[in-house]
Amino acid sequence: MTEEDAPADALREAAYGIFEIILNKELKRRGSYLFDRVENGEDFSEDFREIFSDFSADYPDLAGALNNDPAVIDGIYTKICEGEGVLPTKTELMYWIVQDRTGYIPAPDEDEKAGKWLIFLDKDETDEMWVKIRNATLKGLLGFSAKVSTAKENPDSRDERFVIYVYTHDWSNEEEVMNIREELKKLGVEQRIGYKRNIETYHGEYSTPGKKVTYYSI
Repeated sequence: MTEEDAPADALREAAYGIFEIILNKELKRRGSYLFDRVENGEDFSEDFREIFSDFSADYPDLAGALNNDPAVIDGIYTKICEGEGVLPTKTELMYWIVQDRTGYIPAPDEDEKAGKWLIFLDKDETDEMWVKIRNATLKGLLGFSAKVSTAKENPDSRDERFVIYVYTHDWSNEEEVMNIREELKKLGVEQRIGYKRNIETYHGEYSTPGKKVTYYSI
């Protein structure tokens, strides 16, 4: 990659991430989540093209970064139908898939109080576990949000495995944190996992040999 290519690639990545957020929200407004449509084998190409057309009108520079060529847009739609943005091992256009609890609205001081359970998984375990955690998060059985790393190579990653984060509102509310851990066990997360506070992440503190930054470990 040349130095000239890097800004274009970064803009393309950002543009796709913004488009997929809009796509998810608009598809839900029209009836059901993106993942529901993909997993049910639904043909939602008309909705997809209408949403991309609106995206192009509202954000012409971002749409241009994705290339307005119909063949390219059809290619994105095909990739989504194959699992892009739905299954972590099939996602190559963005680093994370995120799912919030139904009705979730961020609180002003949430970032400082929040924390997350970290679940590291091998590739062959990841898709199935993500679907379980995603669905449980939507139903309000876990925390306020969950996210999973994807097959897109991340230069900032410190582990070759996939990782799922399950967020809770308040790291100091041990009862809430442990209740969510019990729910994760019911979903099949039986191995020991760690819980990390957001404040450690914001301070750039990560586990290294001889140093652990997890607040709970069960």
